[in-house]
Amino acid sequence: MSAGATADGAIERALGEVAPDRFDAYERLLYALAEGRVWMLLWHGTPGSPDAQYGNMELGGHGYAPAVTSPEQLAASGWARSHEVISGPEIANALYRTRWGLWLNPHVPGGGVGVPWADLRRIAAGLDRLPAGPLQLTDPVVQAPQFYAQLQREAAEVRPVRALRQAWVRPALGEPYLAIGLDLYDTSPPAVEAARALVHRAVPQIPAGLPVSTVVLADEWDPVAMWMRAFARPFFDREARPYPAQGYWPHQPWQ
Repeated sequence: MSAGATADGAIERALGEVAPDRFDAYERLLYALAEGRVWMLLWHGTPGSPDAQYGNMELGGHGYAPAVTSPEQLAASGWARSHEVISGPEIANALYRTRWGLWLNPHVPGGGVGVPWADLRRIAAGLDRLPAGPLQLTDPVVQAPQFYAQLQREAAEVRPVRALRQAWVRPALGEPYLAIGLDLYDTSPPAVEAARALVHRAVPQIPAGLPVSTVVLADEWDPVAMWMRAFARPFFDREARPYPAQGYWPHQPWQ
């Protein structure tokens, strides 16, 4: 049996275990997708043609592109138009950027399983790099005055930083953590690295064992950044406080 066929079988086995509130089973499905491939149903055109267009379906106001998980499922679906075989990471990367999800085996009894675009983003970026959803996001209650004092002091000196926000993130799987949102004038890699470095320097001031992460608020696909932009008030805001010598000059070295 080929490696591709083995991975395809893993997707179908994982699909069979998915059930409401079985976040562990759903996570296994995402890992199987990251290693496997799917058969995308084309509504128009043929694979690689300029007019190729995936099928589409809408559930709960969200768009999904339908796919099946094997040649056997393709035959069972009765789909008579063209299809495209593509790896899980490739289709995840293509769909999430337009906020489209992936719906697997919509023809089966029960209607199949939908993978929202936020989870496709995790597949595209690396499942171990981003927290497992659905996420519970709230205002944090962290007793760490020295941590926040150092962040505020150093943020005033790191010129790309406009503001800092925060959220308490509780993933569906894994430990909760404190996320620091970086609102930046400049999102070039050196500016982002300078902002992240100031947070890392302050981490020793936080209670031992408390995980801390950073997120760039300009990331339009990150659910934590989206929540912070909508609900979190800055605990450092350069433009709301008198920092007369701390304006942002793009071509100056960052400290």
